[in-house]
Amino acid sequence: MAIDNRLLPRTLAAQAAALPAEWAQVLAAPRVALALDGVIRHVEARLAEGATVYPATPLRALSALAPSEVRVVILGQDPYHGPGQAQGLAFSVPDDCKCPPSLRNIFKEIGRDYALSGAPGHDLGPWVEQGVLLLNTSLTVEDGQPGSHAKKGWETVTDAIFARVAQDPAPKAFLLWGAHAQAKAALLPPGHPHLVLAANHPSPLSATRPPTPFIGCGHFRLTNNWLAKQGQTLIDWTRTFKKNPHQAEFRL
Repeated sequence: MAIDNRLLPRTLAAQAAALPAEWAQVLAAPRVALALDGVIRHVEARLAEGATVYPATPLRALSALAPSEVRVVILGQDPYHGPGQAQGLAFSVPDDCKCPPSLRNIFKEIGRDYALSGAPGHDLGPWVEQGVLLLNTSLTVEDGQPGSHAKKGWETVTDAIFARVAQDPAPKAFLLWGAHAQAKAALLPPGHPHLVLAANHPSPLSATRPPTPFIGCGHFRLTNNWLAKQGQTLIDWTRTFKKNPHQAEFRL
């Protein structure tokens, strides 16, 4: 059964108020707070007009990880805009949802770096549990309308979140896929200790094209090689493949 991923009225403000203190401090900065208030008012107005907004938990990526717990950042754009898809984590969908094309290419690239066992779960929550922040630039979207909540204030909010993570003294890996994500590199502080890896977006429209094809980029192994040099535990990128043994076989 597909999960109902519709955002309900008044839940966005409640979710923001319930975030861990470290994120609350980021959102309390005057410019960010003003932008978030504008987003909430816009979302509530659209819901009152009958729009269907996804996902049910726009701030899931933040509720799961404090800034100091983030070890890897993967930046997406919009949430998925169909029923039962978006769940508040960039590129992730519920296990019973058909694998979207970009996520399929992500799995293909993992398969180039690591031997895969079992069938994949499409919910990337197991990555989050290991310190991977899966952040979209816009955190809500309307049914069937990609980009519908872009330029409504979310960018100010998520830029502040990205910058807060980048300011943390602990080295982190930033995987920037596509020109949109790569533009966020300007938010990294001068002389930062982080790893920055750039490639095309995993969408089928760009995954195999120049200048830096996503397929073959090796980002998952490169990230783990770097984490090992930092003395950190590696990310088990294949963990999602091991948790859903009864799902039909995934073919690369």
